[in-house]
Amino acid sequence: MKAAVCREFGAPLVVEEIVVDAPQEGEVAVKVDACAICHSDVHLIRGEWGGTVPVVAGHEAAGTVTDLGAGVSRAEPGDRVVVSLLRACGHCFYCILGRPYNCEGEFVLDSETRLHGKDGKPIAQGIYTGGFAEYVVVDQSQIVPIPEEVPMDHACLLACGVITGFGAVANTARVEPGSNVAIIGAGGVGLNSVQGAVLCGAARIIAVDLLDNKLEAATLFGATHTVNAGRQGPVEAVLALTQGRGVDYAFATVGSSMVIAQAAQMIRKGGTAVIVGMPPNEDVDFVLNAHHLTWGRTVKGSFMGDTRLSVDVPRLAGLYLQGRLKLDELISGRYPLTRINDAIEAIERGEALRNVILF
Repeated sequence: MKAAVCREFGAPLVVEEIVVDAPQEGEVAVKVDACAICHSDVHLIRGEWGGTVPVVAGHEAAGTVTDLGAGVSRAEPGDRVVVSLLRACGHCFYCILGRPYNCEGEFVLDSETRLHGKDGKPIAQGIYTGGFAEYVVVDQSQIVPIPEEVPMDHACLLACGVITGFGAVANTARVEPGSNVAIIGAGGVGLNSVQGAVLCGAARIIAVDLLDNKLEAATLFGATHTVNAGRQGPVEAVLALTQGRGVDYAFATVGSSMVIAQAAQMIRKGGTAVIVGMPPNEDVDFVLNAHHLTWGRTVKGSFMGDTRLSVDVPRLAGLYLQGRLKLDELISGRYPLTRINDAIEAIERGEALRNVILF
């Protein structure tokens, strides 16, 4: 099969023929039809997260099940599925607690890979998936069946970007109807936080970004107000829009210490700031004013939108089929695998919300 392989961090990906092994116990092979490019993939291939090379990145995928390992009960060959990085063992502390997105179980694919070069040497599966390839082999807990009516290039968005942004609003914060909400960052994740706020019934939705084209997109997705942080102080602007009180909820969808601190400064007494965006590394710290927090303000994290795949993906697919969830509008461009480097560069220049690789 063909895959886009990162052989040197920071260098262009190389499209080449590699070998994929058959799925083992509890694993599923999927023929990939579409895989979106997320900023987490960019962090990986630029070497910002460390790891080993060669590696196949890509973790927002959708395709068709082709083969099953022993003991698989969640899929049949021919099933159309979303493939996510989220895995759940079903029996660890967090799975039993009802937080499968925090699963700490051990998986064979943590220490093994089903991908190899034609020389037999192993190739790592980036972010538990390796979706920039014609086939992936993943744990069965990583897949969710989707309706026939959902196109694959739309379905792949449900694997990460949509569930992360939407879930931070609907699952982590549980935004209440009539709330005032600020969302910092109007990229792929931020726009899904915007439409999550719309569907939760928020009254005022303030989108903050540095780029006017992204703020225009935020308006399309339901933002009631926009703030260009390059032309005015975002905290001051949000406070001015809320009678100096601050918003009920603020979402930092950019993994920046400055943005996280700004989100905390935007919330009212008793309000909640949610850290959504993944920082480029583990050494990102931020400073909060303790007196500011003593007035009942809360700062909390959200990992992948606190998503339960088997519950949230079908729910979001249903909202899409009802015309209530925008997916096509998230896609800036569709590229063949041979042009994956062009698609990545467009994202790094800030020209795209989500670019999708089609197989």
